[in-house]
Amino acid sequence: MNIKSQKRSVFYVSDRTGKTAESLGQSLLSQFDGIEFTDKTYAFVSTEIEAHFVASEINRNAETTGQQPIVFSTLVNDEIQAFISATDACVISLFNAFIEPLEKSLQVKSSHTIGKAHEEFGNEDYKNQMDAIDFTLKNDDGIRTNLFSKADIILLGVSRSAKTPTCLYLAMNFSIKAANYPLTDDDLETDELPHFLLPYVDKVVGLTIRADQLSAIRQQRRPNTIYATLKKCQYEVKRAETMMEKAGIFILDSTAMSIEELAVNIVKEKELLKNK
Repeated sequence: MNIKSQKRSVFYVSDRTGKTAESLGQSLLSQFDGIEFTDKTYAFVSTEIEAHFVASEINRNAETTGQQPIVFSTLVNDEIQAFISATDACVISLFNAFIEPLEKSLQVKSSHTIGKAHEEFGNEDYKNQMDAIDFTLKNDDGIRTNLFSKADIILLGVSRSAKTPTCLYLAMNFSIKAANYPLTDDDLETDELPHFLLPYVDKVVGLTIRADQLSAIRQQRRPNTIYATLKKCQYEVKRAETMMEKAGIFILDSTAMSIEELAVNIVKEKELLKNK
């Protein structure tokens, strides 16, 4: 295998969240060792205009890289899927791959209805997932500390330590109501947890990060500011870790851990799926 063929672009396209396409696609790609895959997900593609845009992005990637992209699609609508199928990519329509054999066996045509699975299968699970996502979005960055009593988990850490994406992953994949609170300069003046967290300390998890990586992340967001300097990041990380260690809460280092790994460790440590 030559060097050029060892890197391939992968696109996941869906008219829903894209999680099914990602899960199935990643399982299939895991069978191919020695190839580096870079992926991108296009979720909630429900119109021909959106499909045309995604198709253009796929074709642009093929032209830029000189490699045939791989596309995993769970689009239900045949007209919208046609835009994706016409691209210069290896397109795998996961929906049709499963539906066509079932139609043949059952001798009944499928309804091809978007979201049908949620109407007839696991409707309660779907509702719980949507409730968790809604709660998590509304309780990002300590927006509503008065609702922390309703949270399943509360993530604590300095700004840009991966709290928000981890919360969203917990909500989308485990239907967990996850809130988070970013420690401010005022909070870090003391080594005590903010007072409003004390009643919920059992469901607080701390996220930390190496100061140099935090600085690099902040430089991308707000370059050439005190907020992004290494000195500022070192101070915040040290003060936050001191606070969390004193409170005796479970701490995870997001420096070298993926969002998936952080989420799984949180779920296991706090036994969040025990009653779900």
